[in-house]
This record gives sequence, structure tokens and C-alpha cells, in this order.
Amino acid sequence: MGNLSAPWYSLMKKATEDQFSELHNLVTTEFLSRIKSGEASTQDLKAACDWLKNNDITGVQIDGNPLDKLQKLMPKVDPELVQNRLYKRN
Repeated sequence: MGNLSAPWYSLMKKATEDQFSELHNLVTTEFLSRIKSGEASTQDLKAACDWLKNNDITGVQIDGNPLDKLQKLMPKVDPELVQNRLYKRN
């Protein structure tokens, strides 16, 4: 086995809790900055959604909040009607 005191070996150590916390903060801040400035691409928005999901962040729809407004923009889908049209049922 090689020399474990080689300079590259120190790069293989696990990140500390403080380092992880700093990285988490930097990524979150970057997403917020891009979204608020209007510069976020579709890919950025997808990554931000994944970031929230992967960190178990969920939203609660309250009358008038952004999640409520988004829900009101979404088209209503009748699952039974979709099934009937897909399978030509009357």
C-alpha cells in the first residue's frame, strides 16, 4: 500500500459538519440569487426543486401564498375522463 501521509490523502478525508453546512448554505444562496434575479434557467429551477426534495423541504398551501397561486394556475385533470379518452370508453 502507498504512503498514507501523501498530500493527496488529505483530500480523501470526509467533510466536517461545518463544511457541509457551508456548502449547503452556498448552494441554497446561489439558487435563491438566480431565481430572484430572473436569471434562473429551466435547468436551474429543476435543480432547485430537486434540492428541496432531496432535503425533505415541503410547502404548505395557504390561501394566497405562492404555492396556492401556483396550484390555481394548474389545469384541473379528471382522471376518469383521461382514462376514458385513452381507452376510448364512453
